[in-house]
Amino acid sequence: MKSIKALLQNEPMEASAPCRVDMGGTLDLSTFYLPLRHLGPCTFNIALDMRTRVWLGPHVAGKLKISSSGFQDLEVELASAPFDHPLGLMMAVAANFAADGVHMRIDSASPPRSALGGSSVAAVALVWAFAKLLARQGHPLPEARAIALQAHAIEQSVAGVTCGMQDHLAAVYGGVNGWYWSGHLDGRVFEREPIHALEAQGGFSQHLLVAYCGVPHVSKDVNGTWVRDFLAGRHRALWAQMVSCTRQFIDALRNGQLSHAQAAMNLETDLRARMTPDVLDEIGRELVAAALREQCGARFTGAGGGGCLWALGTPLQIQALRPQWQKILSRRAQARILDAAVDHQGVL
Repeated sequence: MKSIKALLQNEPMEASAPCRVDMGGTLDLSTFYLPLRHLGPCTFNIALDMRTRVWLGPHVAGKLKISSSGFQDLEVELASAPFDHPLGLMMAVAANFAADGVHMRIDSASPPRSALGGSSVAAVALVWAFAKLLARQGHPLPEARAIALQAHAIEQSVAGVTCGMQDHLAAVYGGVNGWYWSGHLDGRVFEREPIHALEAQGGFSQHLLVAYCGVPHVSKDVNGTWVRDFLAGRHRALWAQMVSCTRQFIDALRNGQLSHAQAAMNLETDLRARMTPDVLDEIGRELVAAALREQCGARFTGAGGGGCLWALGTPLQIQALRPQWQKILSRRAQARILDAAVDHQGVL
């Protein structure tokens, strides 16, 4: 059997996957969805056409080289690669495939640490790239569910904290989806519900506005607080309310009831901010306030604490909100409206 390096000698391999905005995040962590299973926990996300692209080519035997936007080029011995490095997840994916003698290039269209699921998206794209590479030797290509499960398992093995899976799922499947966390341990951990309702009203992208606040987020800080508090028995009633909000949000979208979805979205954001005020900084609070004035829904992405916010509204509401968000964001360097639309394709 040829080595990974040998398979890359004649033809490099490429893959890409979309990032996402979301609602109900953290409920995809087993820490939450198993004890809350009786409430039917779910999450929601929208894949965005801001893709992370990966390229695999040959390199020096025994070595792994990584070139990634926002980082200096890195070369390590794969056998002693530090998985606790900022690029440790990428090294762990390479180690999973025994991919020494490989040069990885990773290019993301989303801002670094923008809470759009970037590292998980890169892991999905790399897993798929290696799977396609192995298919050159006759190995069967994995199903979509298996790609997400493998990328999530690798990430959780090196993260040092419990990880959710919704970022991986958006990257694999694309589109607009509700995800139901059944807690079954026989492979049916999650169930997918594609949401098509707003497609009949000109497409979901016209109902969407995404902003980068200009400040990177650190998801471990907020997620770590939520996990510790939940384990200690704090805020359990709020978490139950947030499960209800997310279910109501998905139900409303399914039925084309946009105003009901916006109300559920805003209540969920308020509950999160009440529990953990740091999920929104000054700019974030102003963006949410502007969205509320225009009767839009608004939420931070991921675990908040910097990164991105997104708004949901009618095309006219989004049109009215855009200049207000632009004015607020103009006060901070790097902050901006992102040119983002729904990506109906997943990993490629």
